[in-house]
Amino acid sequence: MVQADKAPQRPSNFAFLAAQWPNIFAEALRAEDYALLDPRGSLLYCRRTLEQVVDWLYQADASLRMPLKDDLNNRLTTADFQVVVPSMVRDKMHVIRKLSNNGVHGNQPVSTQISLFALAELFHTAIWLATFYAKDPSLRPVPTSKFNPQVLGPKPATGVVRLSKAEAEKLAADLEAKDNALKAAAEKESDYEARIRALQEEIEAAKKANAKIPDEHDYTEVGTRVYIDLYLTEAGWNVEDPHVREFPVHTMPTLAGTLAGSGFVDYVLWGVDGKPLAVLEAKRSSNDPHMGKQQAKLYADCLERAYGQRPVIYYSNGYRHWLWEDTRYPEREVLGFHSRDELQLLVDRRSQRKPLAKAAIPAGLADRPYQHKAIRAVAEAFDTEARRRALLVMATGTGKTRTIVALTKMLSENRWIKRVLFLADRNALVTQAARAFKNLIPGSSPARLGTDDAAGSRIHLATYPTMMNIINASSEGTLIGAERRGVGYYDLVIVDEAHRSVYQKYRHIFAYFDSLLIGLTATPHSEVDRNTYALFDIENNNPTNAYELSEAVAEGYLVPPRVIDVPVGL
Repeated sequence: MVQADKAPQRPSNFAFLAAQWPNIFAEALRAEDYALLDPRGSLLYCRRTLEQVVDWLYQADASLRMPLKDDLNNRLTTADFQVVVPSMVRDKMHVIRKLSNNGVHGNQPVSTQISLFALAELFHTAIWLATFYAKDPSLRPVPTSKFNPQVLGPKPATGVVRLSKAEAEKLAADLEAKDNALKAAAEKESDYEARIRALQEEIEAAKKANAKIPDEHDYTEVGTRVYIDLYLTEAGWNVEDPHVREFPVHTMPTLAGTLAGSGFVDYVLWGVDGKPLAVLEAKRSSNDPHMGKQQAKLYADCLERAYGQRPVIYYSNGYRHWLWEDTRYPEREVLGFHSRDELQLLVDRRSQRKPLAKAAIPAGLADRPYQHKAIRAVAEAFDTEARRRALLVMATGTGKTRTIVALTKMLSENRWIKRVLFLADRNALVTQAARAFKNLIPGSSPARLGTDDAAGSRIHLATYPTMMNIINASSEGTLIGAERRGVGYYDLVIVDEAHRSVYQKYRHIFAYFDSLLIGLTATPHSEVDRNTYALFDIENNNPTNAYELSEAVAEGYLVPPRVIDVPVGL
């Protein structure tokens, strides 16, 4: 961790950090100093400040455990971190991370508006840190504290040279290397572990004391549009295109009961054919996005009347985004927005998707009666009941993989899915599943992510850690174009061995992708963890279909297990 410089003699929004967190304070000061002179540089130091806040949390709070892959995004998404840090603060952390990534690694110039937004979110993050972790009540910030841009460093002057992308990237790499060297040296000190334990004990006492004092700070003063623009840009949309923002509509309902009213849609996302694919209603960050739900529906009605195509509906407050395909599904929360091609698929499927009730089950793949029953149960859940998640319990040896291959082929042939992701917890299971798809569906060209060339393949297979790395890289902006996996990239995600550990370690995968989801497990349904049932949106002890060991034995497909005594030589 870079050592703090002597604090400059000027006011700062982050002055409340100076006494307990001098190193974090020093980085925040740099972010302030650069905000108006060099927005790209300011974003670099915003991220560094955030990284130091998170690093301190993982050192000082004994309840936090490092993720398997240690980077900023994974630290922000662990189950432990989600318990400790409230969602509104985590959202701000992710926004800082994304804005900083785009600012440092992007090719476009960075505006002072963006650097000021990032600074404001960093301010609220720091307020939360000091409110809940201050060792002395006098170090807690005043609840009425507000971010004040008037106290920032010098304003731009003629001829100021700003950091280029290459310069910013080099500086970030150099500072990271310096941080890592200092951290490695500190960890080698003989009393390092003793100091960490002492810090954790001290902070645990501070947390308990601070928990007794209500947090009255307003975390919602920052605007909305800049964050919506950020997520739309991440999904490949150009928010500067004509007719995207503030698009006028003229058939809004009036109090008189006519359709003569006018309005402006916050965002309209258009297809290449000039028809609307989605409307997006933006609400203030302090408001529930659902406040825009009915308004967004009315705008969708207007656009459908004008263009003959009903758009998908989004409503968002910049932090929380909801998607409503009101022609078929209830609303659902999403972690971002879909690309143009992904939205076009959602719209096209309204007319192209075929009913599953009487759809033929592909022959020669999974022909046993209980396999057909499982396939029909999922088909009914997806089609008749309009569910998006299903859980199959099948005893080991009863052909889970063949069943899922047949189901995948049926869904694909009937235009329900295009891209499929199969997840397993071991490379051996991924290899086995890849072989099954290749042998049972000739020409399917399944690709193991991280090993095979995925170009041209619509069936991808990966271990959970590999997929977490890909999501992280997509979110960090290091994967672009065809390699990037946005929230709408997959139409179906298959979860092998869907039991408790999968849910606890890798649930971010299932929250990230807006897809149909099928879980497979050999665990008896009465022993499946309640969280697993919740993950698949079904009642406890009531999987979509179950074929357990006792049934398989009774019907002659399996033999009962036998206990064999094996002498062990000494």
